[in-house]
Amino acid sequence: MFKTLCLLTLISFTACGQSTTKSNTLKKNTMENKNNPYYKPEQKDAVVVPDSVWANILSPEVFAVARQKGTERPFTSPFEESKEVGTYHCIACGNPLFKSNAKFNSGCGWPSFFEPITKSAIIYTPDNSHGMVRTEVQCGKCKSHLGHVFEDGPPPTGLRYCINGVVLAMEKTK
Repeated sequence: MFKTLCLLTLISFTACGQSTTKSNTLKKNTMENKNNPYYKPEQKDAVVVPDSVWANILSPEVFAVARQKGTERPFTSPFEESKEVGTYHCIACGNPLFKSNAKFNSGCGWPSFFEPITKSAIIYTPDNSHGMVRTEVQCGKCKSHLGHVFEDGPPPTGLRYCINGVVLAMEKTK
C-alpha cells in the first residue's frame, strides 16, 4: 500500500510539472522565430540547409524531431488540446502546414489534423522503421520530419495527420 501511495504521489508531481512546460512551450511556439533566418512563411522556395546548420539554429528538442526523425513524448504538446484559431507552420522554415479548422482531438497524444493546408505543404514518404509500415509526413519546403499520417481519421478525408507539436509554430488569426 505504501509503495502504491508513493507511486501515485510521484505521478501527480510529474503531471503538475508538465502543465507549466506546456504553457511555456505554447508561448514559445506562437512567437516569431527571430533567430532563425530560414523561418519565412511568405517564401515558397525549397529550403535546403545542412543538418549541421539546423543544429545551430533549432533547439535540441526541435532538432531531434525535425532533423533526426524523433518523436516527442505523447500528451506533452500544448497544441494537442489547443483551441486557438489560426495557421500551424513548420517551426524550422515557416511553411504553412495546417489550418486550425482541420484540427481534431484524436486522443492519440499528439496534435491531429484531417488535411493539410495545401497538397504541396506535405511530402509523403514510406516509413518501415520500428517493425511498422507507416507513412511519414515531412514539411514540403524544408523536409523536416513532422509525424505520420494514418487512414483512421474523421470525414471528410478519413485521414489522421499525427504531428509532433514541437515542430509546429502557430500564427493566430487576427
